[in-house]
Amino acid sequence: MTNIVDLIPTRIPGYDGGPLTHRPELLDERLFWLGHLYSCAQSSEEAEELLFGADYDAAGEFQAALHKRADWPTFTVPLTAGHRLHVVLRTFEDDPGTDYLVHHPDWDRAEHLAQDDGHFMGPALSWTELVTAVDNGLPGGSTTDPDARLLLLLPAQGDDDVPDDAVERLTSALRSLVGVDGPEAAAAALLESQGPAGTATWITRDDGVRVNDGEYSFRNPANRFALPPARLARVSVALAP
Repeated sequence: MTNIVDLIPTRIPGYDGGPLTHRPELLDERLFWLGHLYSCAQSSEEAEELLFGADYDAAGEFQAALHKRADWPTFTVPLTAGHRLHVVLRTFEDDPGTDYLVHHPDWDRAEHLAQDDGHFMGPALSWTELVTAVDNGLPGGSTTDPDARLLLLLPAQGDDDVPDDAVERLTSALRSLVGVDGPEAAAAALLESQGPAGTATWITRDDGVRVNDGEYSFRNPANRFALPPARLARVSVALAP
């Protein structure tokens, strides 16, 4: 079942938990963004200081209140050919986190690509895949704002080959939605640390499947917990630039 816009889920096949709720108003809350981006900065003292400034405690209180809710705020970014990326805030008070899933209505289950919590799994996206989702302009999801989409998906991204304009893109988003002091320095520090999993090397294999070498990634076929070949292939199709 989905609601009237057909993209914002009330349930995601193969994913337990919830109830899932659509909370787009959170995307206008700067303290929400600080909490959402915390893992991107936690491995770098410089990045953490630049991102939070004097708002560390306020962001923590906002996030703690969010995690006490019974519902699980869920955001959706539509992709081409009917695919969609879901970002689910798992508000278990004792085991909070954020899950990243990709799905298509024809699939029997969503593919769990990353989880941002104390047992981080990822990365889920290369920088190119992230930017493709950010800039597609497709309607019907939680937001069409490229800055909001970029920040939503950033914790699931890990790439050792981000382009020169990545800092500029992230600077714009931080300035627009988070209002940090020194957004350019904060953007550079965040892209340098790239969260708990660090960077990953991405390749496109001869069969067209996009994979990486991340130690905690479901998209690294060398990992014992990796997605099976057919499911790796359909994820690559869903996220294709």
